[in-house]
Amino acid sequence: MPKDPEQFRATLLAYVETLRRTGRRSIRLWPGWRQALRSISIPRQEGISESLSAAQASLPQEAGPPQESIPNSLSRPSTGSPEPTDREERVRRLEALRQATAGCRRCAHLAGSRSQIVFGVGNPHARLLFTGEAPGAEEDRQGEPFVGPAGKLLTRMIQAMGLQREDVYIANILKCRPDLPPGTPGNRKPTPGEMETCLPYLREQIDIIRPEVIVALGATALEGLTGLRTGISTMRGTFLDFQGIPLLPTFHPSYLLYRPDLRLKRQVWEDLLLVMKRLNLPISERQRGFFLIPSQG
Repeated sequence: MPKDPEQFRATLLAYVETLRRTGRRSIRLWPGWRQALRSISIPRQEGISESLSAAQASLPQEAGPPQESIPNSLSRPSTGSPEPTDREERVRRLEALRQATAGCRRCAHLAGSRSQIVFGVGNPHARLLFTGEAPGAEEDRQGEPFVGPAGKLLTRMIQAMGLQREDVYIANILKCRPDLPPGTPGNRKPTPGEMETCLPYLREQIDIIRPEVIVALGATALEGLTGLRTGISTMRGTFLDFQGIPLLPTFHPSYLLYRPDLRLKRQVWEDLLLVMKRLNLPISERQRGFFLIPSQG
């Protein structure tokens, strides 16, 4: 928690605004925040001060993280916001969103089984955003998306584009690992209800970062973003639209690991070449020739 009152006030305002944009109707104030909130004055700013003043007035005396109501005027889903123009503003908003996500218990079964949320990583000014479906076991343990075998392959794909992992932003539709019965190995597909519940957080991330292109990795990510329930084979290679941003579906890296077929690798690389062209990234002749099927003649 920031020690400087002005910094704390700015952080708290960002936190409440983030909750409003993602449709949350309550906030969780930890004891240190409750104590600091009593000692600061809240400026009258676009209706936010009323919600914080109400929270101040209703602060309980007992210890523990209570939930404070947000008035209905602040609980409507986001309808869009001005694009942040500097890095500090984007970082501040992403951190406020991370804090809001960390306290989320909308899916009680997921919140009860997760080790931690897997928020997302990367450049807050990224021109390119990759999104998968949900964290796996290793992601749940480390708190970072795409760090297992599929993540290592994704990193190599990004590097083949002439970029580094730190240049892009990587996230998932779900911030929690889908739960499985104890002792059950592997992963399960998120349910439509789970994706619908968690999608506002990803929408807000995209709203903050404003990438120029989004790549949906796999059919589940495509379904979570667009509601389309169709195979990637029929959708890849064609740009769709997500909140005014070009969205390109392609195969998930784990699918390439499961089916190490040169033709599939070439199809994914053709999709990434389309992304590079859309972003006006340089494309060398060597890059154009990656994973081409050898001539039989």
